[in-house]
Amino acid sequence: MNSAHLHLMLNHFPVVGLVFTLALLGWGALRKNPSLTKAGFMALVFVALLTVPTFLTGEPAEKVAEPLPGVSHPIIEQHEDAAKAAFIVTLVAGVAALLGLWLTRGKAVAAWCASSVLLVALVAAGLMAWAANLGGKVRHTEIRGSAPVASAHED
Repeated sequence: MNSAHLHLMLNHFPVVGLVFTLALLGWGALRKNPSLTKAGFMALVFVALLTVPTFLTGEPAEKVAEPLPGVSHPIIEQHEDAAKAAFIVTLVAGVAALLGLWLTRGKAVAAWCASSVLLVALVAAGLMAWAANLGGKVRHTEIRGSAPVASAHED
């Protein structure tokens, strides 16, 4: 297993984890259920922690992928910039969730607290989806939106 393989394995956790976390936080806020909201906070902290190894394996994965045929350096750079933004906002969301857990220990979750964490998590999920889409374009030419590259097997 090389660093690109490790990065590809890890990168699904923050993307899917944020979607799951948003559902949990949204449902908790909608139902005004402090247990669901706090579970969403805990899930968000966990997802934020998972972004660390995902982000850190990106640079070594780039070194493996760049020399491969069909890989575009500008697309990798776009993915890297988007991933950096997603990483930072996801960490901020995780810290906000941790702060929310600390502020609400033994008490109900205030609406402003749940809404604030939900908003930051929503921004993080949007940025993460954008980074994931760009990451897919690194090797998947079929989703780049440009003219297809001729296959070596075409007659």
